[in-house]
Amino acid sequence: MKEITRINHIGLRVKDLRTSRQFYEKLGFVFLVGPVGSEPVAIMEHPSGVNINFILNSTDETPSNVLMDTPDKHTGYTHIALEITNTNAVEEQLLNHGIAITEKVELEGANFFFIRDPDENVIEFHKPAQ
Repeated sequence: MKEITRINHIGLRVKDLRTSRQFYEKLGFVFLVGPVGSEPVAIMEHPSGVNINFILNSTDETPSNVLMDTPDKHTGYTHIALEITNTNAVEEQLLNHGIAITEKVELEGANFFFIRDPDENVIEFHKPAQ
């Protein structure tokens, strides 16, 4: 469909809005609204235009990510990838906020690394090859 122009938002089910909000604010996201609606949902947006809808009805107390941390490989979205311009600057900012980098990869000139949010959702920071 040529009418699709971009991803509008990413939906993440989270356990606690306050915890998630504080984490994503460290990544530069700004709180817009919430909780609203019957789900309920809270919305944050990054100045780059990336929008995240936090779905606030989690009943799961499991401290792992069923899509990434179990031997069974379930279908579903495994991570979001945020494109960056400067790997060293982003790594330094994450470390200054106490956010651990869980993996680093260089592949054909592209650099990317991964972190986890408070609900163990995977976030990739991706610097494309030049």
